[in-house]
Amino acid sequence: MPRSEKIILLLIGVVLLTISGISPYDRATWWMEVAPILIAVPLLLVSAKRFPLTPLAYRLIFLHALILMVGGHYTYARVPFGYWVQNLLDLSRNHYDRLGHLAQGFVPAIIARELLLRTSPLRSGKWLFFLVTSVCLAISACYEFIEWWAALLGGEAATDFLGTQGDPWDTQWDMFLAFLGAMIAQLLLSRLHDRQIQAIACKGAAGQSPERCTRNNS
Repeated sequence: MPRSEKIILLLIGVVLLTISGISPYDRATWWMEVAPILIAVPLLLVSAKRFPLTPLAYRLIFLHALILMVGGHYTYARVPFGYWVQNLLDLSRNHYDRLGHLAQGFVPAIIARELLLRTSPLRSGKWLFFLVTSVCLAISACYEFIEWWAALLGGEAATDFLGTQGDPWDTQWDMFLAFLGAMIAQLLLSRLHDRQIQAIACKGAAGQSPERCTRNNS
C-alpha cells in the first residue's frame, strides 16, 4: 500500500473524527462509540513499519471507523440513513446498528485472518475459516459484555450506547450478524487477501525475485 494512501486515510479519518465530535447527540455515548478508534489508530501507527498490514485490512479498518464515527455522533438508533432505510422498507426500527455489528464481524475477520496467517503455521483452509469465525464471535461476545457493564453502571444514561430500541433479542441479533459478517468476509475476500499477504511476504524476502518468491509461497 503506498505510504501516501496511508497518510491520506489517516488525515481524512482525523478530520471526520473531529467533525463527528462536534455537538454529538450525547457526549458520553460518542466517547464510548469512538473508543475503538482511539485505541486502534495509535497501535496501527506504532506497528506500521515493523508489521504493516495489507491494503485490504487498512481500507476496511478505515470504513469500520467511519461507521463508528457516524454511530457515535447521532447514536446508532438515530442515524438519518437508518431512518431512511426504515421508512423505505417500512421497518419497525432503525437498523443502522445492525450494519455496525455486521462490520464488527466482517472487518475483524480480515484482521484476525491476517494475523493468524502471518504469525502462525496456519494456512488457508477449513481450520483457518473456523478459527477466524470463532475469534470474531469472541470479540462480539466481549463487546456485549461491555454493553452489559455500561448498562449496570450507567442505567438509563447507557440507553443510547446500547441501542436496543426495545428489542429483547438485540444481543442475539448483534452476535449473529457479527458471525455472518465474519463468514461473508472470508468467502468474498480470501483470495484477494491471500494475494496481498503473499505480496508482503515477497517484499520482505530479500534477494528473491517476485517470480521466485511467488513459487516458494504457493
